[in-house]
Amino acid sequence: MRTLHTADTTANILTSIFFLVICLAFLFPIYSLLLASFRPGRDLMRFGITAKTLIPKDLTLKYLASLLTARAGAYTVWYRNSLILVVLQTGLSLFLSSLVGYGLGVYDFKGRKLLFSLVLLVLVVPIQILILPLYNLLIIFKSMNTFRGIIAPFIVSPFAVFFFRQYAIGIPTDFIDAGRIDGLSEGGIFFRIMSPLMRPAFGAMAILGALQSWNNFLWPLIVLQTGNMFTLPIGLASLLSPYGNNYDVLISGSLMATLPIIIIFFLFQKYFIAGLTAGGIKA
Repeated sequence: MRTLHTADTTANILTSIFFLVICLAFLFPIYSLLLASFRPGRDLMRFGITAKTLIPKDLTLKYLASLLTARAGAYTVWYRNSLILVVLQTGLSLFLSSLVGYGLGVYDFKGRKLLFSLVLLVLVVPIQILILPLYNLLIIFKSMNTFRGIIAPFIVSPFAVFFFRQYAIGIPTDFIDAGRIDGLSEGGIFFRIMSPLMRPAFGAMAILGALQSWNNFLWPLIVLQTGNMFTLPIGLASLLSPYGNNYDVLISGSLMATLPIIIIFFLFQKYFIAGLTAGGIKA
């Protein structure tokens, strides 16, 4: 028994060391970015990631402060635009995708399997194939260089619909029957009974949806045409040019760009694993 106990203890220690090394490997780029944002950008370009750049010395806050004044405060405008898009796109996507997924998972109606098959079909279609027809639609509806032009084509996420549908299937129908007996409408059942039960799914999709919206580059690059409408990824990319690169602002801006996603993750992390685990139980 003692031998088995010792073997289990050794295995636990080795497992902990293994995951600690993996965690440090993932945190290393963030640490490098953190130090680089407090130093001249040319240091990172000249020396790369070496012992010279990984030792915290000669740090200054002037590069972070310059973000507020760079290009007449353009960075704050890009940041604001990205935050607005994340809130609108994530909120609307969660609301509409949850309704569609809940309907496909709970209600039995004619054509349900066909609709779900179409959702799966859209899920596997690359966005590059849809760019040209979506671009033509935006021109027809005069939605170029607007936030609605970015949000509207992807306001319902096929992956989120699939995820909510899978999660709704795993919830016992007794809750729905009890709500109907109590006289609740179908909308009341969803908002007052099912939505609280689907909270882990909302948390998981909120993190994934916000991350996708915050990092979205290709579609906003096509839709947006003026600097005051740029999102953060496009704005930071505009700092790179053949005539000179503002690495000081670029590196500091990249560091600040990670904060919203980190905050969102910590707000919803307790639902994230539960949501991802429970969402794939039933087919």
